[in-house]
Amino acid sequence: MRAILLSGGTGTRLGEDIPKQYLKVNDRMIIEYSIETLARCRDIESIGYSSYALIVIRSAANPPMDQNSPEDIFTLGSYLSRDQYGDRPLLYGQAYTSQVKLEQDGNMCKPVYKEGAPVYQRKEKASKDEKDSYFVVSHKNKLQYAQNMIFPRMYDQDHASAYESWLGGVEGKEVPYDRCGENITVKVPSMWDNLRFFLSYQCNFMYWRYFMWNFAGRQNDIQGNGEKEHGNWITGISFIDNAMYGDQSMLPDELKANKGHNVFYCLPLLLGLIGLFWQAYRGQKGIRQFWVVFFLFFMTGLAIVLYLNQTPQQPRERDYAYAGSFYAFAIWCGLGVAGILDLIKQKFNKDNVALAALVSIASLLVPIQMASQTWDDHDRSNRYTCRDFGQNYLMSLQEKSHPILFTNGDNDTFPLWYNQEVEGVGTDARVCNLSYLQTDWYIDQMKRPAYKSPSVPITWPRLDFCSGTNEYVEINAEAKQQVLDFYKENPEAAKAQFGDEPFELKNILKYWVRSKDANMHFIPTDTVYVTIDKEAVKKSGMLMASDSIPDRMVISLAGKNALYKGDLMMLEMIAQCNWTRPVYVAITVGENNYMNLGNNFVQEGLANRITPFTTNIEGAKNFDTERTYHNIMKRFKFGNLKQKGLYIDETTMRMCYTHRRLMAQLALQLIAENKNQKALKVLEKASVEIPSYNVPNNYMSGSLDIAKSYAFLGQKAKAKVLVEQVFKNASQYMRWYLSQDNNDFMLSQRECMTQLMIMQQTAEVATMVDKVLGNKLNNQINSFYNQYRSRGGQMPQGQE
Repeated sequence: MRAILLSGGTGTRLGEDIPKQYLKVNDRMIIEYSIETLARCRDIESIGYSSYALIVIRSAANPPMDQNSPEDIFTLGSYLSRDQYGDRPLLYGQAYTSQVKLEQDGNMCKPVYKEGAPVYQRKEKASKDEKDSYFVVSHKNKLQYAQNMIFPRMYDQDHASAYESWLGGVEGKEVPYDRCGENITVKVPSMWDNLRFFLSYQCNFMYWRYFMWNFAGRQNDIQGNGEKEHGNWITGISFIDNAMYGDQSMLPDELKANKGHNVFYCLPLLLGLIGLFWQAYRGQKGIRQFWVVFFLFFMTGLAIVLYLNQTPQQPRERDYAYAGSFYAFAIWCGLGVAGILDLIKQKFNKDNVALAALVSIASLLVPIQMASQTWDDHDRSNRYTCRDFGQNYLMSLQEKSHPILFTNGDNDTFPLWYNQEVEGVGTDARVCNLSYLQTDWYIDQMKRPAYKSPSVPITWPRLDFCSGTNEYVEINAEAKQQVLDFYKENPEAAKAQFGDEPFELKNILKYWVRSKDANMHFIPTDTVYVTIDKEAVKKSGMLMASDSIPDRMVISLAGKNALYKGDLMMLEMIAQCNWTRPVYVAITVGENNYMNLGNNFVQEGLANRITPFTTNIEGAKNFDTERTYHNIMKRFKFGNLKQKGLYIDETTMRMCYTHRRLMAQLALQLIAENKNQKALKVLEKASVEIPSYNVPNNYMSGSLDIAKSYAFLGQKAKAKVLVEQVFKNASQYMRWYLSQDNNDFMLSQRECMTQLMIMQQTAEVATMVDKVLGNKLNNQINSFYNQYRSRGGQMPQGQE
């Protein structure tokens, strides 16, 4: 570079015919220029990396939302490296059927771990004067496997059935395995199986499908997992689409009308390919430019596919991960126009302005077609469902009581946080995400006040829940009798050691779970209880689910081998709240996430309140109709769903279904309590706020229960309309499944059985409304059933 600068690019050899004084001046200039350039590079690098300081500064301020709490160099490193998401093998590692490598340790057979990097944690200070220090709390140990392979793509045991489903079965190969002296064989996938999955799922389904959405066309915006009716790419050319996915005219109406149905007829794809080849074959300069665009295309597309090593059944579509790759191909689309013009110029050996103008105008039709097709499914104007539905969760909670609401997923957590942080709604409530409650940093946050909400009732010192401590505690129900015998034989010593009541929840957590004695660090029972303060329950404002308040709230741990830190924190809050602070679980939280506390739920709108009553028995009340009615009629908002033509994507539609089902459930409960006028008002509210022109009447939306409510209230005409719509939707899906070829039909048996069940339930409601209609629907069900069985469809055992 220096030689070029000094020679001035003339070809003169360095130093030839150049005065020495000139050389010295230029040497000094080059050195000064180089130093200045290095200094600027250093400054820019410092400015770039200093932006990470904002993360630490913000976290140190302890805001209400403080993911991972990156307040020191070690937690910041964990935050930036996304340790919470775990790791996965990329170039070498285990397959999903690989067995753990074992070693003999005396009489024990133990798994082998490879010690990884140390995990540091800030030491808790005994006094304020103590200096900051860190200690090694654990290591990032990695479990070792006996069977490994190069480029492992199928590695996760939790997705074993999904891997095999995608491949239509795994041929695999048998390999020997030494299980601590016992020689057995293990079937592991072959490299061919591995590559088939890589190409068919990771490349084709999880990249090229998204690519074709953008440049060929999209079937609909319903997340797909390989089904022929959801989320595929299409062209808009019937014979091509029908050859790939079956007769598209047989799809149900709600899928045909889906706003995510976009057809580009592959025009952007063709334009991009023209641009790609024109650039690549445009001489030396063209090929250099081609490689620049290509590596942008590859590194933001297939290179990410290689790195992510995704498993099947992703929680959401991942097309956003490859946006950079699609931008790169869009460059080729633009170059495609230049390529066409260049071809015209070559053909006519001169500039043809009129033809060039015509081609340019014609090429504009491609982006115009794309915009016209995708505008409706990108237009979110006047839609406020996310904000309003988040408010509705908060509005379901008892007012002015500092309630605690347990949530679990993104869609029932982030809208609530937004409303508290930005809209200032429900700031006296504490939203507690169960997914995070397993971590010490989140427990720290829960122990601090936020907005108008006091800290949650967790009394544990930090040393008892810090990372690596009480991550899980085993349940040993066999020790229960030994504890009872100890209390019987040595009552005073037992009470001194374990409290007055052996299986009181507070005592279990204090004397067993938090015990410093390793031999006592377990839960000696599968049933714990909370002694009830009856006066506190009476003042709490909760629905009295039965005539008498029980002396104890019984919590069953049956079926569990251990409780994890999040479970323990949840129990700690219940033990300490003493019913002076309502504790709720969002209705969207799965039952696996709240142990067996569902036995004590009373539903209040979109939240289930934990009560001391056993509510899952006959005669007990488990639905607070008055509070839910007040919430829905006076406090809930519905995101402007009344506006016709509003775009409602799949996730938003599920939230709409949740609200309509709640209103249907409330109507049935009110009818059961002989509150018919209120039930009718709720049904009218549902039809106005969640109209069928935006949210279709089908089984999943609670429309069948609404029809049943109308039937009970004597509004048979309205019930009949709903019944016919629900049945029509189910029958259209049934016709679609029956129209598929044998292989796809056999894969759709579960869906067929679901639709038959829906039609059967719909016919039962129809019979309540109109016996003639009921008979008509039953005849159609018999016809569908016969077609299903004639194709080889199976029914669950006992339902033949």
